[in-house]
Amino acid sequence: MSANWSNQVALITGGARGLGRATARQMAAKGAAIAINYTSRPDAAEALATELRAAGGRAITVQADVADEAAVIAMVARTEAELGPVSILVNNAGIAWAATIDTWEPKGFARLRAVNVDGTIHAIRAVVAGMRARGYGRIVNISSVAGFGTCGFPGNHFYASTKAEVNILTKRFALELGRHGITVNAVAPGFTRTDMTEGGKTPEQWAEAEAGFAKVAITGRVGEPDDIARAVTFFADPAAGWITAQVLAVDGGRMDYIAHG
Repeated sequence: MSANWSNQVALITGGARGLGRATARQMAAKGAAIAINYTSRPDAAEALATELRAAGGRAITVQADVADEAAVIAMVARTEAELGPVSILVNNAGIAWAATIDTWEPKGFARLRAVNVDGTIHAIRAVVAGMRARGYGRIVNISSVAGFGTCGFPGNHFYASTKAEVNILTKRFALELGRHGITVNAVAPGFTRTDMTEGGKTPEQWAEAEAGFAKVAITGRVGEPDDIARAVTFFADPAAGWITAQVLAVDGGRMDYIAHG
């Protein structure tokens, strides 16, 4: 595949909002066709697709719960029928779940892992045969700095464990797929302003959270979706073929987690 964006088809899971939306905009601006996956917000997905098409791009929306393997297979089939072979997969769909040792319960953790880990596996399995056949692919997983160690944020133990698993799978899949021209990398955001992080907070609560996380970042601020999307787009670039098995922290220099062995 030639090293340019105009013949790329990017499937972005959880692409309708937050980090996924910012990534879709950046990749579309470079010339890629975009498949915007969503689970429960068709309005947000279609608004983004309409925006991208109005700017001259190609974009569709595809509904699927990434925890459902059959739905993911159907999503990829529809994307390829309407836009062409998927050459870029961004595994952005994810959920958060706050729990401690005392409040953990199996149903909540099962759903957390089904989306954050199984969803990543399902999407990679659905695109990888075609990528192997073409000898080309870019896979970018969205992890979290929580997956590196113990962040100073209460109740994210089990969320962190799912992101640690994504980090390990990123490296193992890179090892398995590298000989086929497929790179697999991950971006690990720090605290970033998104619908998920702002959700349920009053303006006063958000201001307090933002100030707290800005204080523990070297750069003195929280992240914005475009900060993360730039890193994702870098890994997905056709020219980035000699970069794989990397997990890149994009966190403003967070200083509040324990990551030593």
